[in-house]
Amino acid sequence: MAPLNPHEAPPQDLKDLFKKYQKLKPDQYVQDEDLIRFGPQENFDSEAYDVSSPISTSQLQEAFGDFLHGEIGDIAFSECPIYSSRALPGLVILPSLLPPPVQKELLSRLMHRDMSDPKHKTNLDFHHVIVRPQKDASIKSAGSTREEHASFFSLPPFATESFLPKDPDVHKPYTTKQVLEKKMRWITLGGQYDWTRKEYPEEEPPDFPHDIARLVETLFPEMKAQAAIVNLYSPGDTLSLHRDVSEEVDRGLVSISLGCDCIFMVGLGTSALAGEQHPSTNSRYLILRLRSGDAVYMSKDARYAWHGVPKIIAGTCPAYLANWPADVESEYESWRGWMSSKRINLNIRQMRE
Repeated sequence: MAPLNPHEAPPQDLKDLFKKYQKLKPDQYVQDEDLIRFGPQENFDSEAYDVSSPISTSQLQEAFGDFLHGEIGDIAFSECPIYSSRALPGLVILPSLLPPPVQKELLSRLMHRDMSDPKHKTNLDFHHVIVRPQKDASIKSAGSTREEHASFFSLPPFATESFLPKDPDVHKPYTTKQVLEKKMRWITLGGQYDWTRKEYPEEEPPDFPHDIARLVETLFPEMKAQAAIVNLYSPGDTLSLHRDVSEEVDRGLVSISLGCDCIFMVGLGTSALAGEQHPSTNSRYLILRLRSGDAVYMSKDARYAWHGVPKIIAGTCPAYLANWPADVESEYESWRGWMSSKRINLNIRQMRE
């Protein structure tokens, strides 16, 4: 396969479709027959998907038990169904893969531990000096392997000393509230992707969080978790259509959703799909409604498909996450309800052999 250009623009018809769903009104979420739903109010065409052998309960118990340090509580383990698209070979949907306790713990480790770790760069590092809060040595977050940096959520909402502009003539300082509500858009874990050059640096990357790597690799043993992008969304935010083509290997991409529902679009250009349309659907794209705990795996043809997020659906964060982080520890009471209007997406990939 010839190398794909990371700067190439998506096909115009896919961009037009993206704009359509970006403007979709709430009363159209159920009416739109092309918006595919798994789980509650499911409407997917069973003839358009192959149901693969599910992830076994023993595999789930191993993955979740290790991640939660054996504290699995009242998780009711059952085999997770796997739906493989016939229209887009290699696109796999795993509805409700992560149970609520695993979602909450993953969210806490990403937002409390990894977001404030200076090894993991953020979009704010380009123009701001970020002063990470210091952790009280007597406090250690669950699953943490580092104690030197506290969570940004430990800062007062209107504090201004942690996000200072490198050039005050061009940029302004931000309060913690501004950062956590809107300004923080992404975090890179492991391989630190160069967004300007569209490539990974040659030097050895920072360690990928080992506990998250074990979780992902136990569930998806076909790939190694070496790099990830954590996207933070609010209603009104989008992720433009793009392809992930900078990795040196074609191992599958793993995408995990936390928080509010989103509309996820994935498709291939006409030339890429020539002769491959499924006769019953004649489809070259799919529009999915993803919910908290859902996972998507993109391999084979779908590995290099165009994909993006035209819509975050407000008011859909599940109740068990809505009050986060205040429902975990009392020190975060001033941030109660933060997660109720957020979607966090963890997208993991393998860079090299």
